[in-house]
Amino acid sequence: MKKIRPLTLILLGALLFHACSEQETTQPVDQVPDAVLASLENAGYDVFNQAPIPFEDGYLVEGDIYIRSAEINNLQKGTRLPVEEQYSTNNLVSTGGNRIITIYAFTGGGGKKGGGGGGFSAGMIAGLDLAISRYNAENLGITFQRITSSSSPDITLTRLSKGDERRGILGSAGFPTASGDPYNEIKMSGILESTYGLSTEGIATIIAHEMGHCIGFRHTDFFDRSISCGGGPTNEGDGGIGANLIPGTPSGATLAAKSWMLSCTDGGDRPFNNDDQTALNYLY
Repeated sequence: MKKIRPLTLILLGALLFHACSEQETTQPVDQVPDAVLASLENAGYDVFNQAPIPFEDGYLVEGDIYIRSAEINNLQKGTRLPVEEQYSTNNLVSTGGNRIITIYAFTGGGGKKGGGGGGFSAGMIAGLDLAISRYNAENLGITFQRITSSSSPDITLTRLSKGDERRGILGSAGFPTASGDPYNEIKMSGILESTYGLSTEGIATIIAHEMGHCIGFRHTDFFDRSISCGGGPTNEGDGGIGANLIPGTPSGATLAAKSWMLSCTDGGDRPFNNDDQTALNYLY
């Protein structure tokens, strides 16, 4: 299996997944307005090695980070950061000591609500359940719970459109709100199992990555995306939303450590390593 880019997962070449969601695409840079590119670049995002692409009501940046058009002009100037292991955004989820974050995944038939080809397969739901169990096993101040009712979940897992699935996007998410709530939507490809042949563990890794964004995690190789994605060294900068070093995590990320928040994934299984657990326990 080939390397995958950050999660919005993108397919590079034959099969590259972006874990943080992301994927490589052939979308020309000039299809994104110059003013948008300038704002993203000023915030510290890489708009050259991985061009942003139009997505939903905004843009997909660096593979799996969804930024709405209305938010583009409000991005603050970004700064480059030193080499360290784990980073978080300025906004985190308020726990109140022990917060339950509910997730609803659409499993029904076709229709707009389910995205591309309807809801998610049993294999995708199994991956979601495994991702949830991995977080809950850490005994954090937050726990995740999948619910079967679409009434007011904290996070809704919906399917990408068929067009986005065809252009190799694997997943996307955003970051916590200023009021302390998790980002409220994860969009996932519904063909990770059927087309890419990913195992339950591989699917769980990608979903857990997007869940990580929702609660405030940046990429582990934030300072140099080439560690997991290949190509030239790229420092994402703080993107105007913060990239704060998590104490206790080591200097320098490595591909061998297989952090679940590396920018790109090969589609394999990446349960939390020791440093991931340190970061999770520090924040929550």
